[in-house]
Amino acid sequence: MILESREPPRRLFSELEEVRRLSTLNTPTGPVGVFSFLDVTSEELTAACQRVVLLHGVQDPGNVGTVIRSAHAFGSGVALSKGCADLYNPKTVRATMGSLFHAPVSRELDSLEILGQAHGDGFATVAAVPAGGDVPRSLPDGRLVIVVGAEGAGLPQEVVEASWARVTIPSLAASLNAAIAASILLYEAYMRVLP
Repeated sequence: MILESREPPRRLFSELEEVRRLSTLNTPTGPVGVFSFLDVTSEELTAACQRVVLLHGVQDPGNVGTVIRSAHAFGSGVALSKGCADLYNPKTVRATMGSLFHAPVSRELDSLEILGQAHGDGFATVAAVPAGGDVPRSLPDGRLVIVVGAEGAGLPQEVVEASWARVTIPSLAASLNAAIAASILLYEAYMRVLP
């Protein structure tokens, strides 16, 4: 994962005993690198990206890391609301599989404020809801914020109402976890910009 970074680590630990002491894993592999914080401001995020996924209250670090990985794959950025898993939690970092070095991420945001900023910056906003929304193929072209909530709680009503549209992923399962839902919607949005 260290090789994914465009910048060298501030410090690199490669001796086995150092790696064991620093790692949260029982059987760590490879070196451990220390890097400067990578997150960006919400203004930098919306200036850099045409598509952003806003995670609201997603507390599972594996889901947050997976969404960052999908955002990287589909040319998007990630906005993390207050209450999301910490961007620098070791499980989050591992789940990104190095995409943390490529996808812009802003953290500790107020969802309503970032939606207001996105509207002012010319973004369409779409809330993922379990029922009653449009199909994913209806996602608009152009600048877009996709809002995804935690699997259990979903999105609060005020966040849904602050979004311009709603989207529902058709599924035979009762629900999809946040990472799966966000990944499907990021892919759908990405398909609209391919030549």
